[in-house]
Amino acid sequence: MNGNSVTIKQDRDSIKKSKLEFPDFLEKKLLACDEEMFRPRKNGKPLVVGNTLPGKEAVILQSNDYLNISNHPDIIQAQIETLEKSGQGAVMSAVFFPEDSPNHLFEREMAAFAGFESAILCQSGWAANVGLIQVIADPSIPVYIDFFTHMSLWEGIKVSGATPRTFRHNDPAHLERLINEHGQGIIMVDSLYSTIGDIAPLTEIIDIAERYNCVTVVDESHSLGTHGPHGSGLVAELGLTDKVHFITGSLAKAFAGRAGIILSSKKFAKYYPWMAFPAIFSSALLAHEIAGLRTTLEVIKQGDDRRKKLHENSKFLRDGLNSLGYNIASQSQIISIEGGLEPDTELLRDALEKRNVFGSVFMSPATPKTRSLMRFSLHCGLEKEKLQYVIDVCGKIRDEVGMWNWKSTRRKSAGIN
Repeated sequence: MNGNSVTIKQDRDSIKKSKLEFPDFLEKKLLACDEEMFRPRKNGKPLVVGNTLPGKEAVILQSNDYLNISNHPDIIQAQIETLEKSGQGAVMSAVFFPEDSPNHLFEREMAAFAGFESAILCQSGWAANVGLIQVIADPSIPVYIDFFTHMSLWEGIKVSGATPRTFRHNDPAHLERLINEHGQGIIMVDSLYSTIGDIAPLTEIIDIAERYNCVTVVDESHSLGTHGPHGSGLVAELGLTDKVHFITGSLAKAFAGRAGIILSSKKFAKYYPWMAFPAIFSSALLAHEIAGLRTTLEVIKQGDDRRKKLHENSKFLRDGLNSLGYNIASQSQIISIEGGLEPDTELLRDALEKRNVFGSVFMSPATPKTRSLMRFSLHCGLEKEKLQYVIDVCGKIRDEVGMWNWKSTRRKSAGIN
């Protein structure tokens, strides 16, 4: 036993079981989590945690690093140089930063990249959405939200005290009926949905917003960097930039960092930092993180070849899985197989992992309880041989996992997604 192992053992031995008990109300919450998430599974762990670790030759389709740049040498070097030159930088809220700070320089670069007047750098995509909705919504304003939008938008509605008016997924007609019933308000959608990888009918939705004078919020977390001119997003690709009030995004996807962004008008950006609690009461990103993001932006601008390969990979796998009978609703690099009931998805997960294919299980609260799924996240560095192997595995396990009996398979047979 080496020195580190001895130290770890001593640390574990020194830990005593807490004598402090929780009151019943907290014990009940923990017990409910245990009964719902842990006990039903064969391995005693939540469904998202499998039984097998990836082997050397594993095909891992879990990361959101769509352009395969998380280890890009220029990005890493930019962060190292900044750390060596100035350390972590200032540790404080961004409201104290001067106009020429790296934080504000990156905001101006992001705004120009996306075709907006201003950008607001946030600690995460979650902070961006919660902060934005906290500022623009209140209990008097109807908030129209697609059922499958990011949870952070729903949390923003909750924080603002507004009442969500949920419209059916990708259903502009239903949205319009709700607006006729409840009046002018805020419309929230994702451009590319993170669960099954389908794309919002943005042109129709923005047209409705214009006709009823509604504020629009489009979460582009999964399309910034991967779609649009030089990666500037789906709103830009569709020519809607001048018609959308706000774009939000996580920079932990194609940007492979740890941050969020709000794209807005210059007028809004002036007031937002003094109204949004995540801006006022949380410390800003550190200097080396911003240096990495600025370099990442340049890599993404020059990444047309990466985007081309990503879209080729995505189509190849989508077509392959569709041809096997799987009901694939994806239009993007996010490709999901819907097992539906959690025991079916558990069986699917184990069958894939046994053959060295690793995706990400999505379950409640990320999906409805009866529509759990296995999500494959693709990147441009994947070779066709690896993708063909995934297709071959998915073909071999169809009977083993009961794919022919899934509700999603029956919907495909009926021509319904």
